[in-house]
Amino acid sequence: MGIDGAAAVLGDRGRRGAPLGALTTYRVGGPAALLLEAHDVADLALAARAVAAGEVRVLVVGRGSNLLVADGGFTGLAVVVGEGLGGVEVDAPAATVRAGGAAFLPVLARRTAAAGLTGLEWAVGVPGSVGGAVRMNAGGHGSDTGRTLDRVGLFDLAGGGAAVVREVGAGDLDLGYRRSSVASSEVVVWAEFALGRGDRESSEVQIAEIVRWRRDHQPGGQNAGSVFTNPPGDSAGRLVEEAGLKGLRVGSATVSAKHANFVQADEGGSADDVMALIEEVRQRVKVRTGVNLATELRLVGFGQ
Repeated sequence: MGIDGAAAVLGDRGRRGAPLGALTTYRVGGPAALLLEAHDVADLALAARAVAAGEVRVLVVGRGSNLLVADGGFTGLAVVVGEGLGGVEVDAPAATVRAGGAAFLPVLARRTAAAGLTGLEWAVGVPGSVGGAVRMNAGGHGSDTGRTLDRVGLFDLAGGGAAVVREVGAGDLDLGYRRSSVASSEVVVWAEFALGRGDRESSEVQIAEIVRWRRDHQPGGQNAGSVFTNPPGDSAGRLVEEAGLKGLRVGSATVSAKHANFVQADEGGSADDVMALIEEVRQRVKVRTGVNLATELRLVGFGQ
């Protein structure tokens, strides 16, 4: 039982004490007790057998662009969705695209635009994976994943090890603002989008404008994008800025001076500092405005 039991199933495919925080865009945080990189459904089935054998917790990791791992790390099995599950197949005549769960959203945006299809231009500004986008219904610039998502293939790592991919229609995913019904143990193996027939040039102009806007308005460096979801009818960034919290620092973490809804981590910094700053910002905004901000981030290892 436990990690030893899971490791016995994985054999030399499993890595003990593997860096996990380093796989996130924050680039801070601790290790995973056990880690497997999965490149196909057979690898996912292997991971599921390990989860069942060890009765361990499992964490699905994509591009790590919405993930904060505590300095103490993760005590279970982290399954990294590898490039083997990152293919993109564009069917221009049918105006559809099927993308693997590991596919990079900006690549998907550019590939579909180049094929004269429209509906995913917004994705160029989100440095995450298709799987993560489905799970949190990622979006921006007036659109989101659910707007064009048609169906997905899901693999449940808590399902015991059968190599079965379950096909689910987008209407059955309970998609809402930055949420879906995709379980934490489920891997998005593929997602299919129904797009519109557009004009390549106009789509590429739109993409260029989004890239320029992001460069002008959002910071680079070590962050995971927006930390808080927007309250109904308001902007989390506006509330944080109105509370005078731009530039606020806790240890090695800082509220961005460029965009108040971004928290930056110093190089070689601490994930626990990032979390402490997030909580400090929440408390100060609550005191000042009465609004209790909710986080967009997936938080791992913080006493959960």
